[in-house]
Amino acid sequence: MPITATHIAYYHVCHRKVWLFHHGIQMEHTSELVAEGKLIDEHSYPQRAAKWQQLELPGIKIDYFDPKTFTLREVKKSNKKEAAHLAQVKYYMYILRQHDIPVKKTILEYPKLRITEEVAWEDVDEESVETWVNAVHEIIEELKCPPRINKPICKKCAYYEFYYAEESAP
Repeated sequence: MPITATHIAYYHVCHRKVWLFHHGIQMEHTSELVAEGKLIDEHSYPQRAAKWQQLELPGIKIDYFDPKTFTLREVKKSNKKEAAHLAQVKYYMYILRQHDIPVKKTILEYPKLRITEEVAWEDVDEESVETWVNAVHEIIEELKCPPRINKPICKKCAYYEFYYAEESAP
């Protein structure tokens, strides 16, 4: 499995989540919060399909890409802005640039917050993204799942049951 934008976003939230996801333990399909996010994405901007198109490359699937302006749009259901959102779109931009698609910016939209944030590609981003990718590789190559982080965000995680399952001693 190649490194994906999901790996990068999870890396900024929880290393345990990265490891579980990469090793085939994927719980998003059972999460009501993930389903809510898809619903918000599908219904918040129904007119967008006329101008924007879906774009898929190894490791990324972008729902809204404008090939005329080389702009991405990413819709987030969250009621707060998070570093993981920014990292995810920076990874999108990184992959697109590797495929000679001169993406200029991404527009992050938060319908619940009624805000839009423009994210530009900067010179330092390439090094940052490569650092994240290397860190993800280190995490997924570990033989054991990283420890749980025990933060309030864990209660809303699709992996909650795995986070708090008893771990057996070696």
